[in-house]
Amino acid sequence: MQDANSSTTPSFQERLTLHREHADTVSYLLAEWAHAIDQNRVEEIATLMLPTGRYTVTSRFNHDRGLPMAIIDAHSAAQLRDRIKSMRLANIYQPQNYRHVLSAIQVMGQDASGLLEVRSSFAVVRTLELMGDSLLFASGECHDLIDVGGDAPRFAQRRMIFDSRAVETLMVIPI
Repeated sequence: MQDANSSTTPSFQERLTLHREHADTVSYLLAEWAHAIDQNRVEEIATLMLPTGRYTVTSRFNHDRGLPMAIIDAHSAAQLRDRIKSMRLANIYQPQNYRHVLSAIQVMGQDASGLLEVRSSFAVVRTLELMGDSLLFASGECHDLIDVGGDAPRFAQRRMIFDSRAVETLMVIPI
């Protein structure tokens, strides 16, 4: 999770101290994101981002090779809002619901600007409303940068890295 702005990798004890200090705040923010999507309040996820926050959904194949191709790549909260608006107004897709399962949430460090470096695992089950079929839609790892310095925690970056090389069908709803 270290980037060019980080100076050294924190020790296990330093990571543990950071995790203990921020675990509840980070867990709550991640759960709020998941519940907003799962409860069809998708518009609210943009409010969980900093205005300049970036949201990316990419395959592990592309991520591991440094390839820029992503299924979703919003460079700001406004771009994410526009994508969600088009999802509601322009896209035609079968009604579906997501259910997120989050685990292994860890605060891994802090970058030079004070943002928390967080990683977690996710699984998203998709249920098609008309057919009732449920299937594992995506699983993978999140790499997040979280700003805890303001009135409320916000994502400065949310990178969703799904394990497969592709998703089974069109990804309309953010994960």
